[in-house]
Amino acid sequence: MSRAGIAVAAGLGLAVTAAAYATLVEPRAYGLRRETVPALAPGADPIRVLHLSDLHLAPWQQHRIDWVRGLAALEPDLVVNTGDNMGHRDALPALAEALAPLDGVPGVFVNGSNDYVEPQFKNPLRYLTGPSKGGHGDTAAPLDVDAMERLFTERFGWHSLNNDVAQLTIKGSIIEFMGTNDAHRGWDRLDALPGLMDALRELDEDDTDDPAVVIGVTHAPYRRVLDALTNQAADVIFAGHTHGGQVALPGFGAIVTNCDIPRRQARGLSLWQHAHHASYLNVSAGLGHSIYAPIRFACPPEAVLVTLVPDDIGYS
Repeated sequence: MSRAGIAVAAGLGLAVTAAAYATLVEPRAYGLRRETVPALAPGADPIRVLHLSDLHLAPWQQHRIDWVRGLAALEPDLVVNTGDNMGHRDALPALAEALAPLDGVPGVFVNGSNDYVEPQFKNPLRYLTGPSKGGHGDTAAPLDVDAMERLFTERFGWHSLNNDVAQLTIKGSIIEFMGTNDAHRGWDRLDALPGLMDALRELDEDDTDDPAVVIGVTHAPYRRVLDALTNQAADVIFAGHTHGGQVALPGFGAIVTNCDIPRRQARGLSLWQHAHHASYLNVSAGLGHSIYAPIRFACPPEAVLVTLVPDDIGYS
């Protein structure tokens, strides 16, 4: 065989190996990323936050169900779920099975577009031209999002933050939550946030000398949403949606983000700054993928354990 033929054969072999790895190995290489964020008042007890996102669960994915069930062993103090839980019309029983061990752990959630409609096949090259259409077209079959929300609120006692706010006391620390419905579909109502937060903060005026911790929660981390949450003094923002790019290049990172967040912030803990404010931002690469795009490369699936600790510099 000529040198050119050898090079072509080697290239084809490498491509086949990479494709096999991206479809058979990495999508099941679940991992736990651990982060520490100084956000609590001095002297407060640390709070362990389990961040779940983008399960895209289908009924036959027992490997993912079992792995998520095992996360209860981390003994989190709080669950933050940033949406896209369902990846199939029959996913709800599987979702209930996966999350059952977390029953009794306080939690909050927002919805993603794939909690509303079934996934559809899309040309992956279209993502290179910009974010996908959040509505998935008029032909997408609806999912039973109401049943999913009842599972979260009635069985698990979690609070919906879909364009809403909530307050919890966790290990002695008051936490104020604010969230948006899916910004990828344009369902965020950022104009309502200031009024909702003002009403919530009136509850704290005489309760404690320690200021509340403020957590923002959204599915898709569009810049407009991150700016709005930061303007409302969020200490930490949790988001998902990007899948960390789902396909990344070593040394380059995410190729696309499916929103307008900078590529370098498509996964991981970073700082989001707007005007004179700054918030810690944790974007999860998520645990799943569309059943029509069952690949991951250089971006393994993850859950995240974020430990909130006292701000030793001085809480402000």
